[in-house]
Amino acid sequence: MPADTGAEPGRREATARTAHPFAQCSEGRWRCLSSRETSRQGPPGLSLAALIFLPPHFLIPASALSKLDLSPTPPNAAKRAKKLLAHGHVRLDPFHWLRKVKSQEVLDYLRAENAYAEAVLAPTQAAQEALYTELLSRIQEADLSVPVKFGSWMYYSRTVQGAQYPVHARKRITSTGWEDAPEEILLDENLEAAGKSFYEVGDYELSPSGRYLAWTEDTRGQRSYRLRVRDLVSGRNLRLSHKGVVSLAWAEDENADGATLFFVTEDAKTKRACSLWRQHLQDKAPTPLHEERDERFNLLVFKTRSRGLIVASSTSHTTSEARILPASQPRGRWRLVQRRRAGVEYEVDHHSDHLYLRSNDAGQNFRLLRAPLARWHGHWEEVLALREEVILEGVDLYQDWLIASERCAGLPQLSLTHLPSAKTHQIAFSDPAYVVDLEDLPEWDAPILRYTYESLTTPDSLFAYDPSSRKSTLLKRQPVLSGFDPANYASARIHAMATDGTQIPISLVWHKATQLDGSAPLWLDGYGAYGISNDPWFSATRLSLLDRGWIFAIAHVRGGGDLGQRWHEAGKLEEKKNSFSDYLACAETLIAQGFTSKGKILANGGSAGGLLVGAALNMAPGLFGAAILEVPFLDVVTTMLDPSLPLTVGEYEEWGNPERRADYRRMLAYSPYDNLQARAYPPILIEAGLHDSQVMIWEPAKYVAKLRTLKTDHNPLLFLTSMEAGHGGASGRYDALHERARQLAFALATLAPASLPESTLP
Repeated sequence: MPADTGAEPGRREATARTAHPFAQCSEGRWRCLSSRETSRQGPPGLSLAALIFLPPHFLIPASALSKLDLSPTPPNAAKRAKKLLAHGHVRLDPFHWLRKVKSQEVLDYLRAENAYAEAVLAPTQAAQEALYTELLSRIQEADLSVPVKFGSWMYYSRTVQGAQYPVHARKRITSTGWEDAPEEILLDENLEAAGKSFYEVGDYELSPSGRYLAWTEDTRGQRSYRLRVRDLVSGRNLRLSHKGVVSLAWAEDENADGATLFFVTEDAKTKRACSLWRQHLQDKAPTPLHEERDERFNLLVFKTRSRGLIVASSTSHTTSEARILPASQPRGRWRLVQRRRAGVEYEVDHHSDHLYLRSNDAGQNFRLLRAPLARWHGHWEEVLALREEVILEGVDLYQDWLIASERCAGLPQLSLTHLPSAKTHQIAFSDPAYVVDLEDLPEWDAPILRYTYESLTTPDSLFAYDPSSRKSTLLKRQPVLSGFDPANYASARIHAMATDGTQIPISLVWHKATQLDGSAPLWLDGYGAYGISNDPWFSATRLSLLDRGWIFAIAHVRGGGDLGQRWHEAGKLEEKKNSFSDYLACAETLIAQGFTSKGKILANGGSAGGLLVGAALNMAPGLFGAAILEVPFLDVVTTMLDPSLPLTVGEYEEWGNPERRADYRRMLAYSPYDNLQARAYPPILIEAGLHDSQVMIWEPAKYVAKLRTLKTDHNPLLFLTSMEAGHGGASGRYDALHERARQLAFALATLAPASLPESTLP
């Protein structure tokens, strides 16, 4: 019953958190500056500009853009008006033809936009290289994760200097230890990625004995994964290759003849996880077991940490249903835990002879129940009661401990219950805002637990925790080289008052040498969707801004999960407008309290956060000095009117169904593409991926084409498409750093040109 991973369902993709021994090296993919990582003009009277609008009495001074080349002529996409009719309302879309992304004409247009953006940014090329070198200098390129015990082996991941991807390996535990044992390489991602422009491992699971490794891989950036299985004894890859695999779980039947693997596949067109299969390694073909036919639901399969149950869970954005099977009986009968009821979400876990359920049946903050595994219907008892101010986000069960991942007043906390004695305690943390997550250990009887901790000033840190002595021991902290000292930075949490009086949290970090007199440029990050918390994470690349006098802030707007389900409910469907007005309120508060000034804020958001920023730019363009939108969800109505697109039907519960008149009018009122107007906009950089299956490339393409015809300023509007990647950007760690250096160069060139390093212009 895992806690939320922080990955976005839908437009940022749901990720199953499963127990595995492959821990990432401490820097991961070198977590980047903005969204981690990681989901659109309307009829008169519908514009959200009526809610809050600052007149655009601004143009960025030419001197402020002297580090960019504004002489190139931008591409001019052809206008071919298409009439779109819904509920008696007609939209004329001149750029609807850009949906034909496989056509040579559209590809040529994307390449022309890339060439234009590169020409405008050309004067910053030396600065980009200097920034890249600076970012790289903070990274420990050759690194090793803290090993994890699983069976008779210690598992770890390591990175090699100059290599884009990690290597996953293990050493056998002997009577004299394991450190000096020979290394066995299980999966070298660099070898698998050879000759490919993109490579990403999705799920990876070891069989119970450790003989077989099953993993999934994406080689196009479409987040469509192919299953592969390797016999680690012989080193031979088995002739199993299933496409569109979303999740995996090994049964507990492994013997000399092989093992059984359960997996879920997705619909090739809609990308909905919907089919459950069973595959014994000796069988030529898998056996279909279950088909989830409700298009709002996605299917997930996993094994409990106890290794006692296989769970097949069907979930929508608001409702759950799960079936269980004894892990040792892969050909046995699946049993339904609770039939789906609209609005009721639950997660299943197992301990000894009891079934555990984290459920919102009694209230949106969730409670924990348990019942005998042999007969749970009608025999549920409450283990953790519903609490008004505490959200139960997840539960992890070990042999002797129950760990509750909770959130109180917007901050995460870990509560541990000793099952034999029923005594409970919490782990204390001191930062004003932070992120803490329980490490997912595969060993059921692990006597020492692990958790990760980070804040805006504290690098990602892995701790061992002895629950008996209540002592935490630092195992590893993300190495940040080049003289980083957390004492040089300050962080705070303040609040903005929304238009309805709600207090909206803002997390901030800055270098202590920065004057808080309104002169500093400020990077304002926002997301606000799917109930996902935008937690205050640490970023080594962000230091390149902070050390140049920038302030970084996170607007914890409604629609996210920062303050629980009520926070999510207050920023979705009929209340979606709150997300946008919250973001603007945060910007205004940061100005009023002297952290920055009007026109010195860079607005940033990715995916559904791109929708947030796109709407904010339409409502109050004069508030911002620049904007960076990453894989942004901008054409809300058109996308949500097309049920054949990935994610659309499942996201009716988040945005609404525009086939209904009221939903259509409400969505049309804020859709960034439909609300673009003839006015001045700040400098904008939009980044997208050609193979994105979460936000179609034509959304930002149409937005840029339309905005070029309307905006009244001479500020740069840059649109860069990665022709080899998808929703997550570049897959290689060095490539990702180059992308981040380009973002930083744009930010500095537009809002702080004097601090741009080694510019080619005098």
